[in-house]
Amino acid sequence: MAISWFAGKRSGGRVKLSTYESGLPLLDRSRKRLSIAFFLIAIDFVVFDVEAAFLYPWIVILREGGWPLFSAVMAFLGLILVGYAYVWRKGGLDVVAKTLRPQRGN
Repeated sequence: MAISWFAGKRSGGRVKLSTYESGLPLLDRSRKRLSIAFFLIAIDFVVFDVEAAFLYPWIVILREGGWPLFSAVMAFLGLILVGYAYVWRKGGLDVVAKTLRPQRGN
């Protein structure tokens, strides 16, 4: 491999080494600063999506579990709704308001 690296033809240049995606040249630099609000929304989405994954097996065996299982599911849903209301009250779902808010100190 070392011999082929030394003896090989090097065909490069600005065009060949430029970054492209899907065959199209990039219009902007790829390293952009993103607001933390986008990451917080993603974390909220993952939390509430995992909640849906927990509900599926409970729904499948709900008839066999009876009232104790039903009450456990309702307690779980109540806890999730309280968490959702907390995130909503704190403004965790308002991405536009956070990204358009003027920054202090500049």
